[in-house]
Formats: sequence, C-alpha cells, structure tokens
Amino acid sequence: MSTHFVGDTAALTGRSLRHITRSVDTIVTTAVMPVAIMVLFVVVFGGAIDTGASSYVNYMLPGILLITIASGVAYTAYRLFLDLQSGIFERFQSMPIARSSMLWAHVLTSVVANLVSLAIVVGVALLMGFRTAAGPGAWLGVAGMLVLFTLALTWMAVIAGLSAKTVDGASAFSYPLILLPFISSAFAPTETMPGPVRWFAENQPVTSIVDSIRALFAGRPADGDIWTALAWCGVLLTAAYAVAIITYRRKAA
Repeated sequence: MSTHFVGDTAALTGRSLRHITRSVDTIVTTAVMPVAIMVLFVVVFGGAIDTGASSYVNYMLPGILLITIASGVAYTAYRLFLDLQSGIFERFQSMPIARSSMLWAHVLTSVVANLVSLAIVVGVALLMGFRTAAGPGAWLGVAGMLVLFTLALTWMAVIAGLSAKTVDGASAFSYPLILLPFISSAFAPTETMPGPVRWFAENQPVTSIVDSIRALFAGRPADGDIWTALAWCGVLLTAAYAVAIITYRRKAA
C-alpha cells in the first residue's frame, strides 16, 4: 500500500466525513429504526418470547446491532450513486490520484458513521436495562466482529451504488439485509421454528454472528460459532470487494 494511496484515501475520506457532519440526520435516522424495533420487541413482544435469557433486551441486542449496520450501509450506496450522477468521479479520474481511494473513502466513512449509530443503539439499550458481563477483551471482540460485518456489507453497498440506475434502487438493496436477522436466532431460538425455516436460520451468516456476539456479551466462550462467523464475514467481504472492484473498473472504462 503506497503513501500516495494512503494520502489520497485520507483526503477523500475527510471530504466524505465533512458531508456526514453537515447531514447528521442520516446517522440519527439510521439509529431510529433499530431503536424503534428494539423498543417494540422488548416492550410489546418480549414477555411472550421465551428465550431462557434473564433479559430479552440482552438476548436481542446483537441482532439489533446487525440491523443497524444493514440500515446504515444503504446511505453508502446512496452517496456513491450521487457522486456518480454529479460527475465528481469523472473529475477525480482526471486527477493524479489513486483510483481505488475513491471507493475506500466511502467505505471508511461508512465504518465511522455506523460505529456512531451502533454507539447510539447500545446507549439506548443500556437505558432499557441491557447489562453485560463482557470485559475489555470481549468488547474488543464484539467491536471487531461488527467492523468486519460493516466492511462486508459496505462493499456490497458499493456494488449497489455503482450498478444502480435510480437513487431508490441504490438503497433498496439493503431491504433483504435488514430482514435477514428476523429469520435467524436474533429474536427467538431457532429450535422454535418449523423445519425448513429452522434449517435456513441455522445455516445463514447472521445466526453465527449473533450467537458469537451474544456469547461475548454474556462473558461466555463463543466456541465454534465465532469461527463460523469470522468465516462468513471473510467470505462475504472478499467476494463483495472483488465484485466491487471489477464493477468499478468497468464503470471507469
């Protein structure tokens, strides 16, 4: 990685972050929906769902965090699409800067914005009674898992932003990602689900990631779940990055 690339990425990331600071409502909006879902499930449905956990907010928070990320990356696709439509990408391509730095700037901005949204959601969860036995190491493990998941989904957002024909299409890709946690162990144990749904829930990436984060919050060993979760994140990140770079090169050509 050259100094040229690092400097260009830092400058363009600063540009994207300045846009975020001028539109703080996007971060607030990203956090509002997951918080609303959390309040709804804890207050309305929490007493009717038997998870075996001492507190339902403790049980469901990992899934809410993933929904927050899935909601947040939609704005990355949206901002990337607007850059393409405004012609700024063509201007950047005519300048002596590293080509991939334009994409990495949007990706790093997404990571920062999503971390802020996640902090807001965790803060609300604490007010609602969330408690954890996680030590500093476990919190770092949770943060690392969430950052890795954010990177994987953000590169998917890059593909959507580069490929979309309309501004609505740029962000619509995130809808299935937001719904995916609902068919996992995020809100109820998979043992309570009917056969085909249970099989899907137990073998999709969200369940292993949710179970790993839940174990880390509870101060328990994540056992094999964490390796499955890391494998899923690694595969998704690698595939999304490769497709995004190919799509960008075709777009630039």
